Amino acid sequence: MELLRIATAGSVDDGKSTLIGRLLFDTKSLSDDVLFATEQTSRRQSSEFLNLALFTDGLRAEREQGITIDVAYRYFNTPRRKFILADTPGHVQYTRNMVTGASTADAALVIIDARNGVVEQSRRHAVIAALLGIRHIVVCVNKMDLVEFDEEVFNRIREDFLQLTARLLIDDVRFFPVSALLGDNVVEMSTRMPWHDGGPLLPFLEDLEPYEDRVKRPMRMPVQYVIRPMKSEYHDFRGYAGSIADGTLAVGQEIRILPSGATTRVVGIEAPGGAVDEAEPPTAVTVQIADDLDISRGDMFASMDGLPRVTQEIDATVCWMSEKNELREGAVLRIKHTTKTARAMITGLVDRIDMATMSTEPGIQSMRLNEIGRVTIRTSTPLVCDDYTANRVTGSFILIDEATNNTVAAGMIGIPRFGEFSPPA
Repeated sequence: MELLRIATAGSVDDGKSTLIGRLLFDTKSLSDDVLFATEQTSRRQSSEFLNLALFTDGLRAEREQGITIDVAYRYFNTPRRKFILADTPGHVQYTRNMVTGASTADAALVIIDARNGVVEQSRRHAVIAALLGIRHIVVCVNKMDLVEFDEEVFNRIREDFLQLTARLLIDDVRFFPVSALLGDNVVEMSTRMPWHDGGPLLPFLEDLEPYEDRVKRPMRMPVQYVIRPMKSEYHDFRGYAGSIADGTLAVGQEIRILPSGATTRVVGIEAPGGAVDEAEPPTAVTVQIADDLDISRGDMFASMDGLPRVTQEIDATVCWMSEKNELREGAVLRIKHTTKTARAMITGLVDRIDMATMSTEPGIQSMRLNEIGRVTIRTSTPLVCDDYTANRVTGSFILIDEATNNTVAAGMIGIPRFGEFSPPA
């Protein structure tokens, strides 16, 4: 079955964890011991209903405060599809966790409280989804039971959110009026909202097609490890191990090795199940080539068409994740890009994105925790990269503090498709 990765987003108390709990409960994806423990906890909390949020809020602090802090991944199946749901935090303090959870998602599930409408966190998460290249936005207007299932409330929120996504150039936005607590329009169609003709949420997710076909894009395979067995019977074997990021790799295919620029031909591919004639993403493979070339970890196998860039100067959008330090021009960090690690200097802070006004603030001196902005970077050795909008694997990176070895930023190479932010005319 095809896998769909979904990141949930929304403001505090909009009901993200409850909605995910409803999906898990109604699809019978929970074990008996989890159900029993949740029922016991709900009774101790004197809850009138089963507390569905407890299925995802696993940390003690989350249960005590009733908020999501860490990214919780939940897995479930229907007869038609497999799902991975990333329950990302709604509080502004944990924006960095939302970036982490949404970085591999095919779609974003944005939950909006029908009583509050589109708030700053709704806009923030829509912007982050656009920055991360998520082109499917599914909006659940939750807690419709608390506004008497009013169609006008739903339509008003829908229009407000469409104005936002139009500026972000997101062209696939779907809306569902739901009550996660009562189950309306989540798995089954609600009889209390006959004005909604879009069906319930789950069947839509079962039919949703990923926006891009990775197989049809130019081939990329970062080299992770060079395999040279020590046993005498394998003395002439040399293989290059890695995971295919995009495209198709086939025996007999001519490929280019970057950054050297050498060309060679694939003569063998070993996949987890044995030798194959071709492989697709995200398969981990060991590749044999026709020529004896100098290839090491961090190099890239690429198809002859649509070659990536080889550069030491990159423009990037970063989310700063350090609580202790600010990002300033001249900072020297380590950059981890695909399988390659190098030193990196921040040569310029271009601007910072104001999520409240959706405008940019140029001329900044620093970036603080959870702030998102655009920077220029120079690396000590060339990177083989694509813009993030073209390839998530070769267009993303992390920045690491050399003193503490902590990850301090997540970055996306290139400027987002929607370019400059500015208030609407």
